[in-house]
Amino acid sequence: MQRQRLLGYVFIAPNLIGMTIFMLIPALFSFYLMFTDWVFANGQPPQFIGFGNFKRMIEDDLFAVSVRNTLLILIPVPISIMLGFLIAVMLNNRVYFQKTLRAFFFAPYFTSGIAIAFVWMVLFQPSSGPINAFLGSIGIADPPKWFASPDTAMYAVLIMMTAGGIGYNMIIYLAALQEISSEQLEAAKIDGATFGQLLRLIILPLVSPTTFFLMITGFIGSIKGFGMIYAITQGGPANSTTVFSIFAYKKAFNFYEMGYASAVSWTMFLLILGITLIQWAGQKKWVHY
Repeated sequence: MQRQRLLGYVFIAPNLIGMTIFMLIPALFSFYLMFTDWVFANGQPPQFIGFGNFKRMIEDDLFAVSVRNTLLILIPVPISIMLGFLIAVMLNNRVYFQKTLRAFFFAPYFTSGIAIAFVWMVLFQPSSGPINAFLGSIGIADPPKWFASPDTAMYAVLIMMTAGGIGYNMIIYLAALQEISSEQLEAAKIDGATFGQLLRLIILPLVSPTTFFLMITGFIGSIKGFGMIYAITQGGPANSTTVFSIFAYKKAFNFYEMGYASAVSWTMFLLILGITLIQWAGQKKWVHY
């Protein structure tokens, strides 16, 4: 038993060492830094300022913008979950080109996020993009500027994130739907249940744990969202797409304000924790195991 236990530690050692060096130690260091004023580039040691960074956040207009935008990018999560569920229900039945359609919807998920971002840049290109070309063809004389305008950039981000989550949600729902006993559905049909009743009274309750999982991971992923937004807009134009993660990144690596960036990062963590706890408490009323 001792040899087996030692062998187990040997196998998990690389992950433990990696997590300790690249996650635990930096997290503890940033926890200390959020109570300090430390500009990395000036060569001065961190100066303890207590809750000064949090006071600065409250007074920072750009931080307020990042909070608003972070809450806005939570909107695509339930929409993409709903659409993914509907597509999964459709593709769980016998339809033409079933496997091809499944691959078509799931393909964006395992494609590089940066590559997908540049595809959306082309689609939303104001002067020659296919979306504005279509809008012009149906009589819209002045189509939106999308990523090029502060007034519409966030709408384009929301559309992009909604579409990006559908494939993953669909494939997870497909796995859950295939676990539902066909005898249950057949018995309900014999009793005269309509498709809507099957969906509402049997299928939705049985896949509710999957819905809960997708809600948790979706909200966390959206709040942490960085790569695709930064690749396209870098938080612009005019900070209209600046979210928590981009705001913290700029403070840390553009202005080297490590103390302030650490405070923003821990605030983001507390937001994720709060939303997760709310969902965890609420799932007792609608999740059926």
